[in-house]
Amino acid sequence: MGTVDEKVEVAIESGDEEMEILFSGTSSPTRRKAVNFDLESETSPLSSSNHSHMNTSSDHLTNSWIVKRMEMSPFRTFYIVLIRAKINILLPFGPLAILLHYFTGKHVWVFFFSLVGIIPLAERLGYATEQLAFYTGPTAGGLLNATFGNATEMIISIYALKSGMVRVVQQSLLGSILSNMLLVLGFSFFTGGIVHCKKVQVFNKAAAVVNSGLLLMAVMGIMFPAVLHFTRTEVHFGKSEMALSRFSSCIMLVAYGSYLFFQLKSQDNLYNPIEEVVNNDQEGADEEEAPEITQWEAIGWLAVLTLWISVLSGYLVDAIQGASESLNMPMAFISVILLPIVGNAAEHASAIMFAMKDKLDISLGVAIGSSTQISMFVIPFCVVLGWIMGQPMDLNFQLFETATLFITVLVVAFMLQEGTSNYFKGLMLILCYLIVAASFFVHVDRSSDDD
Repeated sequence: MGTVDEKVEVAIESGDEEMEILFSGTSSPTRRKAVNFDLESETSPLSSSNHSHMNTSSDHLTNSWIVKRMEMSPFRTFYIVLIRAKINILLPFGPLAILLHYFTGKHVWVFFFSLVGIIPLAERLGYATEQLAFYTGPTAGGLLNATFGNATEMIISIYALKSGMVRVVQQSLLGSILSNMLLVLGFSFFTGGIVHCKKVQVFNKAAAVVNSGLLLMAVMGIMFPAVLHFTRTEVHFGKSEMALSRFSSCIMLVAYGSYLFFQLKSQDNLYNPIEEVVNNDQEGADEEEAPEITQWEAIGWLAVLTLWISVLSGYLVDAIQGASESLNMPMAFISVILLPIVGNAAEHASAIMFAMKDKLDISLGVAIGSSTQISMFVIPFCVVLGWIMGQPMDLNFQLFETATLFITVLVVAFMLQEGTSNYFKGLMLILCYLIVAASFFVHVDRSSDDD
């Protein structure tokens, strides 16, 4: 059994261990409960005097632990969200962009500073969403990731719609799809193939095929209004195209909602490769799955980060036109190439990192999954929102953009059909993206003059 002094020493050491766990933020609530349970089970056989002495010591330890936790929790949460991550070094660019807007009026600097300032906010928004998903369960967590996964694009699109910049909305969302499918997936395959050159990397073929099918459906929804417009076969010129776009957008939203239900509820074992990867990697699983902030802290940070992204998005949208004129660069190139690459830089880096760790299913979830969300959810949502706001947002992305999207989806679908990857496939996707970028650099968007 041991003496009373030995029990007190064990209790103090366990209390110190709990304090160390609290400050490091690497333990789970289960571990803390296990420590307390062991203490109670050890002290129960003691005599009444020793038991009261132990109760006094444990009460003192518990009270001090609770008080210090209450004192440190807000500062610790602030440190975890806004200081600990290295990407947060870019946070000052946001306030600098606002200062430049009011004191200099140089649209180029305001555009680039606000764009760089959004990068850490988008990454932290994803982190807060992941933390909240720990408390909501897999189904609600999947819906949260689907909603906030492309929140930055949605916020920028809403501000652009308010300003009547329909072509900026269309081209920026198209650019996000192209960069995810060609650039991000290409770099993921290339870096993963270089690091693991002596093996064939595999991924969940079933999930890739389903996402490819959804992307082809999105191409169909975007292509028909453009074909209707350029063949001049509308029943009512200008009105039939808009009506078809709104009807197709509602159908695409229903299809994406059905896909979420099918993926998260009906066939979660077949089409949820990320969960399989985490279950197979048992080493350090407790540390990876333990939430670092509480549920209400995650909700609060989601609100704060969304509000700050909204503020910067307003300055970003206002500076696009001036930046295009100052740099003598086409608006199409800025909207399709620069906005998606810089705005989603943190998401792109995470996909490449997972590919280097031989977790291609997660990389595909970031690249192809994000493209599916934008094409089947964000674009139709913007069409419906423009309908409500009285803006002429439709699915007619013009002939050049629609053809680019169609060819890109076909190329990626052929790359994914085998369920394997290598560095040569990645290199081909990267080279395809360079061709797309060069095409938009020399492309003049005539319809933007009408807007």
